[in-house]
Amino acid sequence: MNEQVRRQPDGCERALSEAYDTALLDLDGVVYAGGEAIAHAVESLTAAREGGMHLAYVTNNAARTPQAVADQLSGFGLPTGADDVITSAQAVARLISEQVPAGARVLAIGGEGLRVALHERGLEPVASADDDPAAVVQGYDPTLDWARLAEAAYAVQRGVPWFASNTDLTIPKERGIAPGNGALVEVVRIAAGGSPQVAGKPQPPMHRESVLRTGARRPLVVGDRLDTDIEGAYNGGVDSLLVLTGVTTAAELLAAPPQHRPTYVDADLRGVLGPQPPVTREDDGFRCGGWRAAVAGGALVLDGDGGQMDGLRALCAAAWTAAGDGSYAADAGKVLARIGR
Repeated sequence: MNEQVRRQPDGCERALSEAYDTALLDLDGVVYAGGEAIAHAVESLTAAREGGMHLAYVTNNAARTPQAVADQLSGFGLPTGADDVITSAQAVARLISEQVPAGARVLAIGGEGLRVALHERGLEPVASADDDPAAVVQGYDPTLDWARLAEAAYAVQRGVPWFASNTDLTIPKERGIAPGNGALVEVVRIAAGGSPQVAGKPQPPMHRESVLRTGARRPLVVGDRLDTDIEGAYNGGVDSLLVLTGVTTAAELLAAPPQHRPTYVDADLRGVLGPQPPVTREDDGFRCGGWRAAVAGGALVLDGDGGQMDGLRALCAAAWTAAGDGSYAADAGKVLARIGR
């Protein structure tokens, strides 16, 4: 399907939970949505863990501490320790610690998770640009006010090195889509100019932090967002599974550029427990299960019958191989209707 899948034309004959030693799981849209566990998530991850797969939870949200995230997951019935959670706050704290003296002051514009991560690296969080910080860092904090953003802008204007935990422009909340840390980074950029060093997904520091903390030898990134989870796996050179329980639609998947194309795709986390069927070239098209997809007359066509996911996998192979740039996604509505997506 993408470059990674074309190196594995037979799909994955074993269950993904057996083929990979560690699952690097995104949270919102994958494991839970708001305050509720997503259907099939808890039982699927429990079975994967009991089968020997290490579960690690990787989040761009820098506001909460790993322990707070672990407590929430444990409350869903997924026993989790703080060491099983990797946050963008931890990734950016390591990045800063590699560039400033030990014990340096850091202007921390973010929540408790960011401050705890800085302390873990032996750095001293401060609250003002007048505290002579060696760096300024922004992390998501829903209580952030104008005064703290102004402190960040003052520091950046003075030439203090600028870092951000992540630059996600939005964050899903129970009532809808809200501004994310990236939107607040833009506020400082507008006032002060320049751009920060970014640690979170899809940037390499986040993947490095995940591997260092888990010791993963053959990790599988599992996520719902093409531009963070899947691109992060692409940048890290590892395989990925996209689940369609979050923000990504089937039409968006067909339109994905190369860096946003997952190795595997499934409806939900039950996909971790089984093999992935092969997507095979057949004459001028691609077959998966009972479906055959191809490009004919400049448009995507789909023939056959079978499971929804098999049809989508065949369509991805045809669209991505024929165009390489997502241009066949205009045909998505018509062909996806045939598989009920």
